[in-house]
Amino acid sequence: MDNRNLALRINAERMRADFDALAQFGATPNGGVHRPTFSEAHLAARQWFREQIEKAGLEFRADGAGNHSAFLKCAGNDAKTLLLGSHLDSVPDGGRFDGALGVVAALEVLRVVKENNIALRTNLEAIDFTDEEGTLVGFIGSAGVAGKLKPVDLQSPRGGRANLQAGLARAGLTEPGLFTAARDRDSIAGYLELHIEQGKRLSDAHQDIGIVTDIVGIGAYRLKFIGRADHAGTTPVQARRDAGQGASGFVRGIREIILLDFPHCVANVGKMEFSPGAFNIVPSSVVVSLEFRAAHEYDFAWLETCLLERAKTEAQHFGLELEVEFIGKHAPTPMSEKPRRAFAAACDALGLSHLSLASGAGHDAQSLAHLWDAGMIFVPSVDGASHSAREFTEWSDCVNGANVLLNAALQLASQSQSS
Repeated sequence: MDNRNLALRINAERMRADFDALAQFGATPNGGVHRPTFSEAHLAARQWFREQIEKAGLEFRADGAGNHSAFLKCAGNDAKTLLLGSHLDSVPDGGRFDGALGVVAALEVLRVVKENNIALRTNLEAIDFTDEEGTLVGFIGSAGVAGKLKPVDLQSPRGGRANLQAGLARAGLTEPGLFTAARDRDSIAGYLELHIEQGKRLSDAHQDIGIVTDIVGIGAYRLKFIGRADHAGTTPVQARRDAGQGASGFVRGIREIILLDFPHCVANVGKMEFSPGAFNIVPSSVVVSLEFRAAHEYDFAWLETCLLERAKTEAQHFGLELEVEFIGKHAPTPMSEKPRRAFAAACDALGLSHLSLASGAGHDAQSLAHLWDAGMIFVPSVDGASHSAREFTEWSDCVNGANVLLNAALQLASQSQSS
């Protein structure tokens, strides 16, 4: 018998209507969305999500970290819960698909299971996590659920204390309340997430689905090259302690390091601040904002070492001092074998091609993977565009991803909780 005939399908027309309705919250003239965490548009999107949950006859739940979810009881009172979801917040002037696709697909899975009266060994929950994009802190919702959020994380957040406090007030949340979102380890069966790839590997390989093997580790430093300010017209080049030359040499060196020794990793300098910053003054200091990413722990650690050593070498070459400020780090996170196998089986049952690949971006799954079986799938991104209004995925690919999510969830939720 053809396994494709056995696979259950989502209601593609209904999910499309949800997706299009959601894209109106924070819609921008160029076809994207502007929905930063706890903005007016984000809060309106969450209210819409709650309304869809209640219309579907599902139970609405919210926790102290502001996570919103739909809950469907499919098993006994002592049953665990399989989480499905993503996030509704966006980067400033972002795209319609990032995060939102995963939330509407998760909601659709619960609807289909409810409509078909499917009995399972676990309950199902479709969750919208708070602040995945890091407008305020980063992963507030998923880190809160995993019990990883700490008071120190709120003291100097990436979005600033004032923005965090104002955002929490708009959402009706409190800082102490954020820490009450932690779930009991024995209450969760696992976590599955559908997301757009945000790259071109699937489209280049002509594959329908990407099954994520690992989520990259991300490290960040602020490096300050310190030289001496001099007159730019009267000071010979060989007599200068030019912080700009040292910083620029380091930036050029990053490309060399990646291309020669770390072809599967990336590093980026997104900001350079020159001081005093005048045409006619040799820079006395340059602050470089460095980020690097790698999917495997060994590469992550060795890349970090190589980058910092290169910064020291360039500083010494130009007679500069170097100050190194550690900003933060997330270790590489492998995805669990159990959901990866379930995704592959679902692809096979649906007749969809699939490819195993690492995620070059961070996702909520990395917050949960140390506690529970976590898995992700990607669907192709046209031209690899993301975090931009150009972000686009063919609707047929969105439907494919949702169907894989549905059938993998059914497989995992049908298994013994101890297996």
